[in-house]
Amino acid sequence: MVNKILIGIVGVQGAISEHINSMKNALYKLNIKGDIIVIKDSFQIDEIDALIIPGGESTTISNILQKSGLYNEIFKKIKEKNLPIMGTCAGCVLLASELVEDIKEIKLLYAMNMKVKRNAYGGQRESFECDIDIKGFKKQYNAIFIRAPIIQKVWGDCEIIAKFEDDIIMARQGKFLALSFHPELTDDIRIQKYFIDMI
Repeated sequence: MVNKILIGIVGVQGAISEHINSMKNALYKLNIKGDIIVIKDSFQIDEIDALIIPGGESTTISNILQKSGLYNEIFKKIKEKNLPIMGTCAGCVLLASELVEDIKEIKLLYAMNMKVKRNAYGGQRESFECDIDIKGFKKQYNAIFIRAPIIQKVWGDCEIIAKFEDDIIMARQGKFLALSFHPELTDDIRIQKYFIDMI
């Protein structure tokens, strides 16, 4: 890991401030020098050591990524495999190689060998939280799901990290990490640490 890290959060939509606060909290508690910046312009991608794509509405995020030029820069980094990326909820959707639904408005990033189903647990009213087992974590993690997708299947070198019942909700492939749930909405920093260790 580098001596001082700079983590970018795509500032298009979603729980941006919550991601900033949770990552700053993680860096502080882990005694790691670093900073967090909000990414809105394509040139910023070259400045960062890691990237978070937060939740929100996947069609809206995809559209803005394309119009801003961010899509091309992120896609280039994915092909080079030299930028760790964490996608939560809608970010998980965008990291996929396939969608269950055929939605022309969504341009995937093809980062991970996984097929994702959007809003798999229903709308906002069906939001819930539960304790899950995460590979490598000694204690269960309280995961918060809001209009959450599920990872329907993975293949190749994409690894399942966590499930809820029979549904895949967390996966990793190299420097890319996808979560159906929202780690920024809890005080538990273990997933933030997991991601920081990937840098």
